[in-house]
Amino acid sequence: MTKPLHDCSIAEAGALLRNGTITSTALTEHALDRIKTIDPLISSFITLTAEQALADAATADADFAKGVDRGPMQGIPHALKDIYATAGIRTTCHSKLLVDNVPTEDSVVAAKFKAQGAVLLGKLATHEFALGGPSFDLPFPPARNPWNPDHIPGGSSSGSGAAVAAGLVRMAMGSDTGGSIRGPAGYCGTIGLKPTYGLVSRRGVFPLSYTLDHCGPLSWTVEDSAIAMEVIAGFDPKDPGSADVPVPDFRSKLGAGVQGLRIGVPRQWFVKTDGVSAETIAAIDDAAQTLAKLGATIEEIELPDFELFNACGRVIMFSEAFAIHEKDFQSRPLDYGLFTYLRMSMGAFTTATDLTQAMRLRRELALAVNAKLKDCDALITASTLGPATAFAEIDPNRPPNLLVQTMPFDVTGNPAMSIPTGFSKSGLPLSMQIVGRAFDEPTVLGIGAAYEAATNLHLRRPSFAVAKAA
Repeated sequence: MTKPLHDCSIAEAGALLRNGTITSTALTEHALDRIKTIDPLISSFITLTAEQALADAATADADFAKGVDRGPMQGIPHALKDIYATAGIRTTCHSKLLVDNVPTEDSVVAAKFKAQGAVLLGKLATHEFALGGPSFDLPFPPARNPWNPDHIPGGSSSGSGAAVAAGLVRMAMGSDTGGSIRGPAGYCGTIGLKPTYGLVSRRGVFPLSYTLDHCGPLSWTVEDSAIAMEVIAGFDPKDPGSADVPVPDFRSKLGAGVQGLRIGVPRQWFVKTDGVSAETIAAIDDAAQTLAKLGATIEEIELPDFELFNACGRVIMFSEAFAIHEKDFQSRPLDYGLFTYLRMSMGAFTTATDLTQAMRLRRELALAVNAKLKDCDALITASTLGPATAFAEIDPNRPPNLLVQTMPFDVTGNPAMSIPTGFSKSGLPLSMQIVGRAFDEPTVLGIGAAYEAATNLHLRRPSFAVAKAA
C-alpha cells in the first residue's frame, strides 16, 4: 500500500480492514504515534485514551476475524469534542468547573460509535462550555491551527477541526450552535457538516442552547461525513428536540453529480460585509463557476439581511446559555474563564421581550430561507469570511469576533456543510458552505462530493503535519 495510513479515508480504511490488508490495531498504533509527534504542536487533545483505544482495536480485529461486521466505523479510530459524555472517561468542557468530571453513562452519539466497534482515541479541545475562547486562562491550552500554529483553528469545535486537518483522526465529532462545526472546518480546511436540527440526538452532550444546538461530524472527505451520519442519525424520544423522521441514505447522491440542480447564491450577504477578504469572494465565485461547469444552474438570490439572523441567534443563544449556567454563574463566577464570563453575562441582561421577539423573528427567517429552497435545490454562501485569525491579533481582555457567517442556519435548522474552496496567499484555508432543505443531507453531501472531486483540495495536507508524520 503506497498511501500513508492517515491519508486513507474511512471508506478506504474500512475496505482494507475487511480484506485483511491492515488491522485496526495497526491503524490505532499509527494514529497514537502521530498524535505523540504532532499534537504537542497543536494541542488538539485534552484526554488521550490510548490503552482503551488499543483494547477496542483488538476487539474490532477479533470481530473481523470471526466475520462479525458491525458497520462502517468498526475498527476506525475517531475522537469526540470534550462536551460529549463518555462513561469512565473525563468530560471537562474545557473548564475548571468540570475538570474532574467523569460521567457514568455515554452520550447517545458516543454509545452509537461504541456499538459499531469504533475506536475512541480520546477527547478534544473546545472553547469553555463551547462558548468562551480561544482562551489561555483555562485548565488546558487552546487548540492551534495545523496550517499555521500561530493562528486559531476556529471555535468552538477547535480541537476537532485541528485533529482532522492534521491527520490525527479521519473524523471527529463537533457541535454547532452559532457555527462551531463549520467555523473550525472552514479555518482548518476540512469538511464540517451541521445536520438538520433534530436529526442527531444531543442527549449526553453538555448543552449551550437547547433550541440551537446541533451535533455533527468534521472529516477529511465528504464521504467520511456521510458515513459518520449513517452511524449517529436517528430519533431519540428522550431528546426533546429530536425529530421523528425517516433517516435518509446519506451516501445515495455521492457520485451523482450536480447536473440539473438549481443552486442559489445570496451573494449580498458576504460581498458587502466588513472584514470579508477579496480572496474569499473570489474563491466562492470560482466555486460557483465550477459547479456551473459541472451542470448546475447558478442564480443570485436575495435573503433577509444577514445581521437579522445573527442578532436573532445571539439573543436566543446567550439567553439559553445563561439559563443553563445561572446557578454556577452566580455561585462560582471566578471559576469561569474571562471570555466565557463576558459572553455569558449578555444572557443575564436579555429580557423576556427580547427573547420573545427573537423567537418570533426566527420563524419568519426560517420561512424566508425555505421559500427560496422551494425554487433552489441548495444554496452556497460564505462560511468563514477570510483565513484564520492569528492568536496575536486577539485582545486578551475581550472575546474575539470571529468572521464567520454560520449563524443563519442554526437559526433556521437547515443542514449546512462547510467545504474548502482553496487557500489564501498566506497558505491558510478558505471555505464556503452548502445549505439544503430540511432533512435533505444527501443533496448537500452530493454537491459537496462533486465539488471535492472536481478540485481535489483534500489531497493537500498541512506541510508541518506531513513533515512530522510518524
